[in-house]
Order: sequence, then C-alpha cells, then structure tokens
Amino acid sequence: MTDLLALLYPWTKVGHIVSVIAWMAGLFYLPRLFVYHVEQNGVGGLDAVFQTMERRLLRAIMNPAMIATWIFGLMLVFTPGIVDWSEIWPWTKAAAVLAMTWFHHWLGRRRKDFAAGLNQVTGRTYRMMNEVPTLLLIVIVTSVVVRF
Repeated sequence: MTDLLALLYPWTKVGHIVSVIAWMAGLFYLPRLFVYHVEQNGVGGLDAVFQTMERRLLRAIMNPAMIATWIFGLMLVFTPGIVDWSEIWPWTKAAAVLAMTWFHHWLGRRRKDFAAGLNQVTGRTYRMMNEVPTLLLIVIVTSVVVRF
C-alpha cells in the first residue's frame, strides 16, 4: 500500500491543494453570507434566497471539499517520508486543521439556526468569525512551508 501511495504522491498533492482551495473559498464566503443575511432585516423574499445560497454552498461545495481535503491529507500523511512526527510542524498543522473542521461544523450549525428562524448571532460576530479561517490558514501554510 505504501508503494502505491508513493507512486500517487504528486496526484495526491494536487488533489489536496485543489480541495483545500475549494474548502477555503467556502469558509471565507459562508460567514460573509451570514453577515448579509442578518443585516437584510426582513427585506421581502431575501431570507429564502440567502438560505438557498447558504445551503447549496455548504452541501455542494464545502462538505465535499472538506471530505476530499481530509482524504487527500491522510493519504499524504501515510505516504512514506512525507511527515516526520518528531518535528513540531505536523502537530501545529494538525491542530489548525482540526480547528478549521470545528469552524466548518460551527458554520453548519449556524445555517441550521437560520433555516429554523433561530439565529441569535449578530453580524458583528459573523464578521469577527470570518477572520478565523484566515488565521488558521496562516498557521497551516507557515507550518508546512517553514517546517519549524
């Protein structure tokens, strides 16, 4: 199995990078949609439009991209010679990826709150939370590139 992973390494890396980009796009955009959704203040018909956009973004783009990111990432982890767990960088990256996954699920719960008419989060909070994926992205990229 490890020989196959080594053979597929360049393609696995391509799959991982592409899926991360798609996932990050959604993680940047969904909180912004929530800001606009909160601030539309009952303007006729917009609630249904926002809910459709949010649901489709989460289900059609973000969820598959997150799953693909995890699959390709685990394939990279199990490829011989790629990760040295005695170093710090894989642990900081892993922690940031787990935090990113938590954030993804937090957004999913907020989407369900909107759908049920129960959103209690303010636009200001969504604006602040919109910075979370950027901070995590910085940790992940720095960990992988610098390998401290």
